[in-house]
Amino acid sequence: MKTAFSLNGEAVEVDTDPTVTLLDWLRETRGLCGTKEGCNEGDCGACTVMVTGEDGARALNACILFIPQLDGKAVRTVEGLAGADGTLHPVQQAMVDHHGSQCGFCTPGFVMSMATAHRNGRTDHDDQLAGNLCRCTGYAPIIRAAEAAQAAPVPDWVMDSAVRHECALYSLGEFADWYADNPDATLVAGATDVGLWVTKQLRDLDQVGFIARCPELNKITRTDDAIHLGAGVSMTDVLEAVRDDYLSYAEMIRRYGSVQVRNAATIGGNIANGSPIGDNPPALIALGATLHLRLRDAERSMPLEDFFLAYGKQDRQPGELVTGVTVPLGQAQHRVHKLSKRFDQDISAVCGGFNVTVADGVVTQARIAFGGMAGTPHRAAAVEAALVGQPWTVETIEAATARMGEDYTPMTDMRASADYRLQAAQNMLRRYFAEVSGQPVNVLEISA
Repeated sequence: MKTAFSLNGEAVEVDTDPTVTLLDWLRETRGLCGTKEGCNEGDCGACTVMVTGEDGARALNACILFIPQLDGKAVRTVEGLAGADGTLHPVQQAMVDHHGSQCGFCTPGFVMSMATAHRNGRTDHDDQLAGNLCRCTGYAPIIRAAEAAQAAPVPDWVMDSAVRHECALYSLGEFADWYADNPDATLVAGATDVGLWVTKQLRDLDQVGFIARCPELNKITRTDDAIHLGAGVSMTDVLEAVRDDYLSYAEMIRRYGSVQVRNAATIGGNIANGSPIGDNPPALIALGATLHLRLRDAERSMPLEDFFLAYGKQDRQPGELVTGVTVPLGQAQHRVHKLSKRFDQDISAVCGGFNVTVADGVVTQARIAFGGMAGTPHRAAAVEAALVGQPWTVETIEAATARMGEDYTPMTDMRASADYRLQAAQNMLRRYFAEVSGQPVNVLEISA
């Protein structure tokens, strides 16, 4: 598959297997070994590069980034971060000045994340660097370096633009027809999941279709009462789209993946892979979101909760494409709670979405959904039934939590035991009641 992009200011055209990663290509074909292989699964950030497209400059993990995903973009690696005359980028100089590097293995990834954040004017350094791991410095010198560089001008030489060329783009109709003709093909959006099939499971993917080459799947449309998110919309853009309306949901998105992962991962991919621990479905089910699918010219929509049939099985026909999800607006009591071993960038043990409507002190509607509690994300029907028609009181909440076991039979695994998961879900409902009642619940904001 031919792919044209810019690499450190040089136009390149690559004709290679579609599942060759940028990391491998840089190191093995171009001899650019500054981009490091650490975890090779998108967790450590040692392979971070700056990728600029029509949506601006974004930090991405090269280890799970397939070459065709770069079509029409500009890539800058650590070898291209300094000026042609050797002048260091401000973040590189700050890392030297503040002793931000020791063994140096992680440093290229850090400076590429910092340089991308610097170019974008971001000063939330803890968030911007959450996807970069270091065993040596304790992070404090790195954060001091980021702070020291933040006011410096962005060097002209890193101001790449998207490449102008006739890249192969497809209409939604063309893409849907291709997928219907090739129903066994693997669809790749951000490759934050599929990338690991290649790098960790060493799977040989026969046919591959890239969602990014269908611009209609990458759009966000907002009306007075809903937001439509195309299947190819990145989680970074989802976060920005929902932040003003659903801050709790946006905060969960901020936590569940690093900047590099959110810049690649898509809403459609997170839903379509049907993971029982995917964090978007519980939040969206609680909102009453609608999923949209297409098989050739035939389009259909369904409540998102109906899409998940059983573990590894979704209501999607061979060759049928998830095209997007519509999120209703105006659900002021919506909240999302995520429990994981690490606060940032970790898979959930339990994730709960809550949306309860109360009128005159009585519950009139309840939508509650959990992930990590069963083979699929699904609603807590017995809990909802125990709430609707009852007064919005602690006693009602306690009666509802007692019925949680009717809705879920969680499993025990390395993340949590079944009993822990059940108790955590019950406590999330208690937390939700406290939160919407105006009580402080955020452990990051409560002090002794």
